[in-house]
Amino acid sequence: MAEKQQVAFVQPTPVGKEELGKIEVAPEVIEVIAGIAATEVEGIAATRGNFASGVAERFGKKVHSKGIKSAMSEEGNIVIDVFCTVKYGYAIPKVAKEVQTTIRQAILNMTAIETSEVNIHITGIQFETLKDAE
Repeated sequence: MAEKQQVAFVQPTPVGKEELGKIEVAPEVIEVIAGIAATEVEGIAATRGNFASGVAERFGKKVHSKGIKSAMSEEGNIVIDVFCTVKYGYAIPKVAKEVQTTIRQAILNMTAIETSEVNIHITGIQFETLKDAE
């Protein structure tokens, strides 16, 4: 059975501004914003992608939304799930909290949409490679 997909997130009208119409932000846009914000946090090695994003990156296309999933809760709130790898030597709770804060702030700044949850899933640890050690 197919899951009901949210078409777009409705952006609120800024305070003091006249409403001229509805502004909708596609879930993909939210995911791209979250993906870029997550990779900017020190200690994050990468976000986890799928086969399709891996193939796209092989052809030179940067996939900013890989490892990011956005959804609408039953109460109508935005929930973001981030699947990422942390660099060895960084405190996971500190890095995860920084990712949550950075994503929440980036989405709020760019879309004026508040997120109710930013869930971080650490899927691995990236160890130093020989190339990095030299």
